[in-house]
Amino acid sequence: MKSFTISKNDSGQRLDKFVLKVCPSLPTSQLYKYIRLKRIKVNGKKCEIAYKLAVNDLVEMYINDEFFEKPDENTVFMKIDPKLDIVFEDENILLVDKKVGMVVHEDDDGTTDTLINNIKAYLYKKGEWDPEKENSFTPSLCNRIDRGTGGIVIAAKTAAALRIMNEKIKNREMEKYYLLLCFGKFNKNNGTVKNFLLKDEKQNKVFAYNSPKPGAKTAVTHYKVLGYKKGISLVECRLETGRTHQIRVHMAGLGHPLVGDTKYGTNKQNQGYPYKNQCLYSYKLGFDFEGDSGELEYLKGREFTAENIYFMEFFEKL
Repeated sequence: MKSFTISKNDSGQRLDKFVLKVCPSLPTSQLYKYIRLKRIKVNGKKCEIAYKLAVNDLVEMYINDEFFEKPDENTVFMKIDPKLDIVFEDENILLVDKKVGMVVHEDDDGTTDTLINNIKAYLYKKGEWDPEKENSFTPSLCNRIDRGTGGIVIAAKTAAALRIMNEKIKNREMEKYYLLLCFGKFNKNNGTVKNFLLKDEKQNKVFAYNSPKPGAKTAVTHYKVLGYKKGISLVECRLETGRTHQIRVHMAGLGHPLVGDTKYGTNKQNQGYPYKNQCLYSYKLGFDFEGDSGELEYLKGREFTAENIYFMEFFEKL
């Protein structure tokens, strides 16, 4: 048992937040269980999870010592209660519909509730993967999507699947489709944008050029307008390349920035709209495999689609 007398600096925060700080290896599910079983008490009594701690409160924790130790970064997934929207799963791969706001890997803010950690937690709890029984392999993402964008992310559950999928992506044997909302009415209902994109790291912004430039990479986007209502276009984009901010830059270059995108659009345009992130969703994935696909041959020609794209209801009601 360990006890803590709440100081001024500790006061004002919820009980559960305080416990997770002093017990960084304690799974969230265990925290709630321990509070319910009175293995975590405040001033000798059972207390609610959301109780706001006050100066001189005595918090007593009847918790194993190992939970007070800082978790190894390779096992941080063990304290996560996985929440995944699974589009498809078999013994080789997992297709997950990542929601807007979630990061795929740990970022500079030290976020641990990432997509990959949720996937590791999910597979660990299913008994399909145990790092103690592996020499080197860990479930891995084959593609990534920005925090502010939602959509299908591929995770490999085996080393062979990871190798094959990475090769297919590199060889552009995948078809990636995005849905997006753009400002304005397009002059043409379909077309292709091809130019060169270069990221300015200081501004964290990508710029487009019509001719080659040192460090710039070729970017190709095919688009098709699916509908238009009250100044907003619903567009489908198919990526031939996958550059940083590619769709956002290309649509803005056509004069049709994405709804919610203040980096490549303007605050004025977005006034009155309910979105703080770009309305962009990687909603459909096609396995356009060529040649030998090894253990993933059965995926050749198959297509998977995410449902419940958050901005579709908004567009339909316009």
